[in-house]
Amino acid sequence: MAAGKGSHTHRAFLLCNYALLGAASSCIFLTLSLRLLPSPCGLLLLFLHALTAVFSAAGCSGSFTAPATPAQWHNAHTAGAALTAIFQGAVALLAFTRTSDFLAELQSYVRDDDAAVILKMVGGLGTAIFVLEWAALALAFSLRLDDDDGAGDYDNRNWAAASYHV
Repeated sequence: MAAGKGSHTHRAFLLCNYALLGAASSCIFLTLSLRLLPSPCGLLLLFLHALTAVFSAAGCSGSFTAPATPAQWHNAHTAGAALTAIFQGAVALLAFTRTSDFLAELQSYVRDDDAAVILKMVGGLGTAIFVLEWAALALAFSLRLDDDDGAGDYDNRNWAAASYHV
């Protein structure tokens, strides 16, 4: 592995995670502006955005992607990040395709026109989160693969013994 390749990959990984952290934080504030707190569905939506922010903050700190991290922690972080990406994509799809039904389920106290605009903004950020989360997962995999294989011998690698089973 060239020294520049790992550095560029790590910078791209950090950039993805910082963008994820900003987008998830923005989604939290936009969701709070819908005044959904009495709604169980609204609380779950807030929890999803908070969980996305936690996973991206963990990615920024490197606590789950460092080479010394136990494989179980890395696998748990990867699985959690993949699930949050899938759920963010589903929320974005609901926000764009079934806005009025989704707002009715959220039980927002905001006017319907304003709530629809806010929900579509959350959907747009959810789409960005979906794409960024998968990019961050691919970059994390690349960083973990580069760290596991210091010799650069990809042909003789025992893939069954790798610490990143999916």
